[in-house]
Amino acid sequence: MIQARGGVGKTTLARKYLQQEFSSFIEFPIAKETKDIASIEVLIEEKLRQLGEEPGREFLVSLDRLKRKLQAERIGILIDNLEPALDSASKFIEAHRRYVELLRVLSDSTVKSITLITSRERLRESDITVQHYPLKSLNVKAWEQFFQGRGINAETPALVALHNAYGGNAKAMDIISGAALEDFSGDVEVYWQANQNDLFVERDLEDLVKKQFDRLQQLDLNAYNLLCRMGCYRYQDVPTVPIEGLFCLLWDVSENRHLRVIKSLQDRSLVDFEDREFWLHPVIRSEAVGRLRSNAESEIANQRAAEFWAESVESVESIQDALEAFEAYYHFIENNDFEQAVNTILKERSNKWQSNEWLGHALFRLGLFQILPSKLSAVINHLSSGNALSGIYHFLGDTYAINGHVQDAIKAFKESEKIASKFDINYRKIVAWQNIGHCNLDLWELEEAEIYFEKVIIHAQNTSLHSFAINSWFLLAYLNSCRLCEQSKQKALDFSQRVIQTYEDSTEVKLLSAWGKGQSLVFLGLTYKNLGEIQESLYFYTKAIKFAEESSYTLVKANALVGLSEIYRIKREYETALSYNAHGIELLTKIGAITDVAEAYYQLGLTYKMIGEFDKSNKHFQESISIFTKMEAPKQVKRVRQSMQN
Repeated sequence: MIQARGGVGKTTLARKYLQQEFSSFIEFPIAKETKDIASIEVLIEEKLRQLGEEPGREFLVSLDRLKRKLQAERIGILIDNLEPALDSASKFIEAHRRYVELLRVLSDSTVKSITLITSRERLRESDITVQHYPLKSLNVKAWEQFFQGRGINAETPALVALHNAYGGNAKAMDIISGAALEDFSGDVEVYWQANQNDLFVERDLEDLVKKQFDRLQQLDLNAYNLLCRMGCYRYQDVPTVPIEGLFCLLWDVSENRHLRVIKSLQDRSLVDFEDREFWLHPVIRSEAVGRLRSNAESEIANQRAAEFWAESVESVESIQDALEAFEAYYHFIENNDFEQAVNTILKERSNKWQSNEWLGHALFRLGLFQILPSKLSAVINHLSSGNALSGIYHFLGDTYAINGHVQDAIKAFKESEKIASKFDINYRKIVAWQNIGHCNLDLWELEEAEIYFEKVIIHAQNTSLHSFAINSWFLLAYLNSCRLCEQSKQKALDFSQRVIQTYEDSTEVKLLSAWGKGQSLVFLGLTYKNLGEIQESLYFYTKAIKFAEESSYTLVKANALVGLSEIYRIKREYETALSYNAHGIELLTKIGAITDVAEAYYQLGLTYKMIGEFDKSNKHFQESISIFTKMEAPKQVKRVRQSMQN
């Protein structure tokens, strides 16, 4: 005897299985409401007659005749929707205790039948042995086959979107396919476009879910409250929540009862779970969100969830760490707590490469900066704290710069500097100067960039902000190596040596951020390449890639790969050069680092030019020019055109 447990859709799967496996099967339906459940005596009499047998005058006689019939013939049996007959402890209510006698017969080892019991709640009768079988969601292929079986075109992205929205649920599949046929002539694309913003557009599905919630509210209020509170989690970038994330939502339940409350949801198939990780089916979450927002607990739940995510990630060393830490941002936004949302991005965390790192910087290191721009723009007008405002403009500038909107980046950094000056936040002023200088370097405005880097050195060197002076050293080393005069080349060597000495000082090197450590190696590679020191350049690029792989710093790795492509072009190892360049462009494109893509295409154009493949060379030069033109970087465009002509 098998109890098939799951959400809506379990009956569809159970009935389909019995129809496939048995030539005949009988069904013991359980009414949707407790008061409507038919007496077991009446049901057994009906089923005996259905099987060609006469019922006895007494219940036990009828039960014995049913047993003999099942011992003689292989018959499938379905007991559907058991939960209305169960109490809060998942035992049969007093009025229906005789179901226990029926189940004893059906589970007897001598009968040839297989009984499937569908229920959203786990049966817990100690006298009955039941094999519990949680039903999993159907995959996309199963949905496609089902829709095609009903004559509906399933070869459309809309079907995949529907499958994802409803978590592969079988009942939803059945209801939606019927609605698509009846109301949209079987056009799944049109159905999805019309209804994608309302998962409960089909009332049958909505009613089933609402009744589940209402029943839970009556039987176990603590479990009901937890289910609604779990609606505060998004289950998107971080698709599951560890069990500790549920504990934090049980603020009004004693700690020794936390597991029991969670178990109540598990037994009723109202949460999905695996290895102490939990999530809600999209339709269940939709109902939970609606109920949570309609009561006073929404703010508390989001505050608790935000605190949980913020405290659960101590060190951001992987993409998963960063996404989990950033979840706190969404919960603060839900509560309109914009200052705390921004502080989530500005919060410093330690990691194994440096003493402290803002979460925002960790997102950049891991190639996740694309999630920031719209989030930052949405909160600016709600902030009053100078530190938060200056920090937001800092990160806006970073995202603009890397996305190729360098002029907008400069404006954002200047706004950050302006706010920092107003509130006397010296650290942010120096950060802004460094970033404005870097933007000018991207534009090939070398004189303007030099002014800002030197300004940073004057204000940061030998202070608590000395790390920014070190950053300016390697940026100035590269800048001077781009000039042709001997005086500039000597400056490039002098600044490079200062940076190298920093790496020999264990105290000073700890001051560098992950960005400083990674980019210093890349820019030293660039500098020594310009100075003709190829082996030195190769050494620093190799170190940069090693650091990038250890710290998951995609941008640093990509830039080092493009740098290596230059080295191998100079060494006339063109296949290797093209391979490194292609890999670099692939990584840069993946993370959306448009400014660096422009430089990579320029280097690719130079390589093909040296090979003599001028059509490919001109194609990549033009791609580079196109990006630099959009960046409003006329000196970069001039640089590329000169290379095309030389």
